[in-house]
Amino acid sequence: VRLQVQNVEKPLYRGTFHCFQSIIKQESAFGLYKGIGSPMMGLTFINALVFGVQGNTLRALGKDTPLNQFLAGSAAGAIQCVICCPMELAKTRMQLQGTGEYKLKTKNYKNSLDCLIKIYRKEGLRGINRGMVSTFIRETPSFGFYFLTYDCMTRYLGCEAEDSYVIPKLLFSGGMSGIVSWLSTYPMDVIKSRLQADGVGGVTQYNGILDCVRKSYHEEGWRVFTRGLTSTLLRAFPVNAATFATVTVFLMYMRSEDNIPECEPGPVIHQPSSL
Repeated sequence: VRLQVQNVEKPLYRGTFHCFQSIIKQESAFGLYKGIGSPMMGLTFINALVFGVQGNTLRALGKDTPLNQFLAGSAAGAIQCVICCPMELAKTRMQLQGTGEYKLKTKNYKNSLDCLIKIYRKEGLRGINRGMVSTFIRETPSFGFYFLTYDCMTRYLGCEAEDSYVIPKLLFSGGMSGIVSWLSTYPMDVIKSRLQADGVGGVTQYNGILDCVRKSYHEEGWRVFTRGLTSTLLRAFPVNAATFATVTVFLMYMRSEDNIPECEPGPVIHQPSSL
């Protein structure tokens, strides 16, 4: 977020690692966790929605084909925007608060919930849902590629429940799925961040998505749409590797027909070939 919205004329950071170092130096290690309350509140519900909607949509479509995997993932991405947009708005505002300050001189928001409450009181529901359209445009195809890539990767790697290397394969498949999904719609994420950060400090620059795209490109060129990509991909692989592997293994255990004695180490999972 810091890299995506910084002023091109007076940039604070030269790149991902300089940004990382600067935050620790200027704001302490706690500066890296600004806005963590928002994801902590929302990610549980988001993942529940995403995997629940995707699974039910795929069953409703009938056949497990690549197209249906994409459509089911897209449906999941579209629905979770209801939670994702306000969550990311609060996260963005909290992360931009007190940039470069070890101790905040002026603290607009106490925490993520306080941030959303104050935005709602000032701007109403429209303010809470700032960036909703750009979030929808980003998330819908992104989650389609997310689930499609995971399905293709697990089939290609032959992820079977009885495979002794199934966990590393699931982790790799999940990590690659995260990278592909972010690469597919990353420019829209930059626009979304800029729209949600717009107005911080009392200055509004953009009138909407197209205006933001036009002004950003005019002032900074095409590279503006790749700002922060390195840090995003560095985060995407481990996060999505853990997410997909955890969900898949959990479902394997839940669907296992074997009755495992409580004291028996390492349950054996028998599953159909299709994960």
